[in-house]
Amino acid sequence: MRTIAEMAIQRFFLQNVVAVIWDFDQTLIPGYMQKPLLEEYGVKADQFWKEVNALPGLYAKRGVTVSKDTAYLNHILTYVRHGIFKGLTNEKLKELGSKLEFYPGLPEFLKTVKKNIAENRVFAQQDIEVEHYVVSTGIKPMIEGSAVYKYVDGVWACDFIEDIIPPESKPQIEMDVEGEKTISQIGYMLDNTTKTRAIFEINKGTNKDYRIDVNASIAEEHRRVPIPNMIYIADGPSDIPSFSIINQYGGRSFAVWNRAIKESFEQVVKLGEQGRVQSYGEADYREGSQTYLWITHAVESTARRIVQDRASALTQIMQPPPNHIISSTNGIQAGNNTGISTKTRELPLE
Repeated sequence: MRTIAEMAIQRFFLQNVVAVIWDFDQTLIPGYMQKPLLEEYGVKADQFWKEVNALPGLYAKRGVTVSKDTAYLNHILTYVRHGIFKGLTNEKLKELGSKLEFYPGLPEFLKTVKKNIAENRVFAQQDIEVEHYVVSTGIKPMIEGSAVYKYVDGVWACDFIEDIIPPESKPQIEMDVEGEKTISQIGYMLDNTTKTRAIFEINKGTNKDYRIDVNASIAEEHRRVPIPNMIYIADGPSDIPSFSIINQYGGRSFAVWNRAIKESFEQVVKLGEQGRVQSYGEADYREGSQTYLWITHAVESTARRIVQDRASALTQIMQPPPNHIISSTNGIQAGNNTGISTKTRELPLE
């Protein structure tokens, strides 16, 4: 006989979530989210990114390895220290995030995807729901300040620290650290490879229950969002590690391209030819577009498969009750002289 603990773990997660995981830059917005930051302080984007792209090579000459994906974070802090981004705070970054412009159809499309599932009677009966996640090497406060944030269930992105805890500080529940709120250190960093960690945190439920370590061993049937219930949407080669995980474990992958950039289309075509993504379309999320149709179909078909899986599981665990037998004599129903044969049948419950 199973213990209460053993029975509880079987229903810890219902696995009723369809997770749509989004890259941000050039997937939800046409360019890079740092644009309003650079414009605010009068910095030319071309010059800033030229400097950032040169950093790995310059530091390599000194024998120092620098991550290409996140070198820009340290360069932002360099601009802060040199007074170019004077007084830059997380709150200021959040305000700048409100200036981000999105591709056609956004952010309304994210709401529509959730609504389509929520208003479907069959899916509602099974408590199936859609969760949107953003997994980006960009700046988290800017994403939090953007128009899509209210439709998003979680964000993995880079964070800055403002108040620095000094050495030899006494442990406190709340520390009152004097000083300016200006960002001065990197708190959390995500690169194109560690994006896959976010996928497994969503998969295991780490983001919903912090008792669950992402490195903990958890059987597939006990994970919160199975990878087959995931749809990953991004724009290019930098997301190949994430595409690979999603494809390998049965999820769905989709790449978007920008009409204004010819190379963008060639890039996603190559991803498709190499089997990196299952399909691709223009970054147009308005109703009727190919991308709108592909994503909504992928979400709905995933929801239908969850329903089917549950129905199949029910037939495996449920044993039908025994039939009620009507007594008969020599094949003739007792009390009936019509000569009609009476067979065993199940009577309806009162």
